[in-house]
Amino acid sequence: MGRLIGVGTGPGDPELLTVKAVRALGEADVVAYFAKAGRNGNGRAVVEGLLKADLVELPLYYPVTTEIDKDDEAYKRQITAFYNASAERVAAHLEAGRTVAVLSEGDPLFYGSYMHLHVRLAGRFPAEVIPGITAMSGCWSVAGLPLVQGDEVLSVLPGTMGEAELQRRLADTEAAVIMKVGRNLPKIRRALAAAGRLDAAVYVERGTMKNAAMVPLGEKPDDAAPYFSLVLVPGWKDRPGAGERS
Repeated sequence: MGRLIGVGTGPGDPELLTVKAVRALGEADVVAYFAKAGRNGNGRAVVEGLLKADLVELPLYYPVTTEIDKDDEAYKRQITAFYNASAERVAAHLEAGRTVAVLSEGDPLFYGSYMHLHVRLAGRFPAEVIPGITAMSGCWSVAGLPLVQGDEVLSVLPGTMGEAELQRRLADTEAAVIMKVGRNLPKIRRALAAAGRLDAAVYVERGTMKNAAMVPLGEKPDDAAPYFSLVLVPGWKDRPGAGERS
């Protein structure tokens, strides 16, 4: 029986791959990765040059991304069927005795698509998860921005949540990371302003990648945001230099 490995590829910089992740890629017979149709995806780009010549690649293309609202029943049906079918495609290789490494941007079990395979296959086959550096860790490191210290609470919030709930949670935490920004940026900006946190918020896109960029969100002149972007709201308000900007 084969072995399933969820491999965290980190936030985008290939040098942030762990030694264990690189070793797993060298041991794999098959490398699977999720991507939008017609693209390889960021996880695959990170491992370019690390894969064996005789490796089998198994791209898993999403049937829908943002074309249908995530709460729409049509979206739920299509995406559930996709994950079921993807799990069986991976299972076919595992049943043949192959080791399958599934690439996951960031960490496999933190908003990662790999987890949808894990819950379907880990009970049937030997499975291992290799953690990766998360996007938020990469972004606050690139920004050089301390997020929390002492007894402070950090909230990780998806930008896809309702505006009123987003505002409530922002007002009730010392620090926050807002994921899944994209076209939700106008709503995020409004929620931050209503919670009195906009002045402290920092927008970071493509953190750790070659084309990384960051700016105080209040100074960002537009609402354009790529998939690889997030908003950091630091705590530790009385830290030395907190009122200064580099």
